[in-house]
Amino acid sequence: MSSFYARLIARTPKFDFVGKRVPAFVVTGLIILGTFASIATKGFNFGIDFAGGLLIESQTIDGPADIGKMRDVLGNLGLGEVSLQEFGTTGRDVMIRVQRQAGDEKAQMAALAKVKESLGAGYDYRRVEIVGPKVGEELKRDGVLAVVLSVLAIAAYVWFRFEWQFGVGALIATFHDVIATFGLYSITGIEFNLTSVAAILTIAGYSINDTVVIYDRVRENLRKYKAMSIYDLLNLAVNETLARTFLTVATVFITVVSLLVLGGEVLHGFSVAMLLLFVLLVLLVLLSFLLLLLL
Repeated sequence: MSSFYARLIARTPKFDFVGKRVPAFVVTGLIILGTFASIATKGFNFGIDFAGGLLIESQTIDGPADIGKMRDVLGNLGLGEVSLQEFGTTGRDVMIRVQRQAGDEKAQMAALAKVKESLGAGYDYRRVEIVGPKVGEELKRDGVLAVVLSVLAIAAYVWFRFEWQFGVGALIATFHDVIATFGLYSITGIEFNLTSVAAILTIAGYSINDTVVIYDRVRENLRKYKAMSIYDLLNLAVNETLARTFLTVATVFITVVSLLVLGGEVLHGFSVAMLLLFVLLVLLVLLSFLLLLLL
């Protein structure tokens, strides 16, 4: 442990990151190709937000809601995917989402009656909506638009703050992280819903945060070491910020593991996607600066 601290934290290490550019490009290429192949052949396991279904806003009459008991009861009704989410400050309000049933509106109303019957008389149903395929398509379009615009805005910011080469590098590297996260959802079959979109946007934010920190060190070193080769300068910048990257990732890792273990079913997809971030950040350090080397 003391040796690790001395090499990574106490002093600037001298790892040859740029020298590993060929394996990095190979791994990155395989990840992106595998993602596109999985999306084309398997697609996504869309949740109720995108696939449609019943949206029920309920409130318990006596005392806080027992989410675990409600999930067990509704999960055994044979209605497909059922998700519950507590909201508000009283602990009595629960949002119930039920997968869209095969058939017309009568089939959806029959599922609603089944839910009410199974939960009993201890609930007040404040709002009931049937989320149709059209709404799901609109949410898909808005989700894709949010991700694309966020990545483009990130690239524009980096371009404005640094130079155009930096903006291109940030755009491609962030694109790599976002695409890889989409691939995780497609390959594993984890439910893809609005929480997943939030996870992807969070990953893009963390990636660009790390990128900007190291880009700033690159710009500083360009002024400080005018005779140094770009190969050595990029290696130096990554190594000088490696301790900061490690400590940031380690801190977030502890938080995300806590969410994964204690956050319940609602945050499962978000937590798994965030855990992927730690692998992506390692690739990000290599990819974005190797792109600068080629431009």
